Amino acid sequence: MDIGSAIRAIRNRKKITIAQMSEGTGLSKGFISNMENNHTSPSISTLQTVANFLNVPLPYLLLKKDERMQVVRKDERRYTTHTKEKIKVEHLISKDGLTLQRVEFPPGTATGEEPHVHEGKECHLVLKGKVLAEQGEDSFVLEEGDSFSWNACAPHFVKNIGEERAIVLIALYTDTASSDPL
Repeated sequence: MDIGSAIRAIRNRKKITIAQMSEGTGLSKGFISNMENNHTSPSISTLQTVANFLNVPLPYLLLKKDERMQVVRKDERRYTTHTKEKIKVEHLISKDGLTLQRVEFPPGTATGEEPHVHEGKECHLVLKGKVLAEQGEDSFVLEEGDSFSWNACAPHFVKNIGEERAIVLIALYTDTASSDPL
């Protein structure tokens, strides 16, 4: 773990000197320096004191760099097109099996000719338009603001039944690397 670098980065970002941190925490300047350089392993109690002084939650100091917040700017997003119908998928963000996508269905298009299955669980929010969502014997017409969810291992199907483009926000969770709900 690289807790020391995280502490140093937060301290520097907040423009706090080691002397100020020493005074505010009661820890010696030498100890703080050794901690920030990962030459000593502070106790949980000491980390809580540091976290309180820096005004950050203790668990944040314990996160690895790749476990911290991830940002994908809109101009960095990946886009794909599915089926011959040209359903546009905007891959918003993905982390640890959870994927968020914005899917545009032109009028009359569907996720395929037949219901399909894949691993995972999905939650959907209709942002625009009118869609038909079917799974097994369940069939619902959903409009802007409506939401639905399902276990994707059972055959399912979504179709734009409106006269305008439908936009659906999809959150997919799966234990595998696949992140394609279509």
